[in-house]
Amino acid sequence: MSVLDASDIMKLIPNRYPMLFMDKVDEMVPDESITVTKNVSINEQFFQGHFPGDPVMPGVLIVESLAQAASILILKSEKFKGKTAYLGEIRNAKFRKVVRPGDVLKLHVTMKKVRRNMGLVDCAAKVGDKTACSCELMFVVEDANKKI
Repeated sequence: MSVLDASDIMKLIPNRYPMLFMDKVDEMVPDESITVTKNVSINEQFFQGHFPGDPVMPGVLIVESLAQAASILILKSEKFKGKTAYLGEIRNAKFRKVVRPGDVLKLHVTMKKVRRNMGLVDCAAKVGDKTACSCELMFVVEDANKKI
């Protein structure tokens, strides 16, 4: 059983189809870590134009999936309830495995540091036991209507 399903996720972050890149939150320890599932389907819009004939999930969308998972972890913190998390920086992104239709992408995010309105997380996207992508992400958390 999931901790959060798709409708719960959409209550926390503003992303919607075709830009919502997660299906459910499997595990979450507030202020510590989160594990999310993304089922990669041939029906995803990006497969129509990204390497047609040899469908590969774009690396930038794997990072976006990790960022969405990190946003949920950050926004479930009591300190940031009712806020919006904006991606501020991507560090040390490495891509090690191609992600294809039919793969189940497990997104693992661990909180490293939180200070005032900023958060730093470690991220890994895995297919089975192989790491497809790893990176650090920095977030700025603000009121949704505030200009940053």
